[in-house]
Amino acid sequence: MNNNLGKLDRILRFILGFWFLGPMAPQFDANWANVVIMIIGLIALIESFIGWCWIHTAMGIDNKNQ
Repeated sequence: MNNNLGKLDRILRFILGFWFLGPMAPQFDANWANVVIMIIGLIALIESFIGWCWIHTAMGIDNKNQ
């Protein structure tokens, strides 16, 4: 598993994950939507730490040098 996320991409994913998991996260009336937001935040936070995204790998995108 090679890194395929650049520095800016990792920073933006960290901010998104931190925001979606924090107290300022968007809240909806549907409980399932809140769970989806939480899962997206968790995935973004994990990807920001490991520097690898499976969607980028599947599509052949490499932003490591950006």
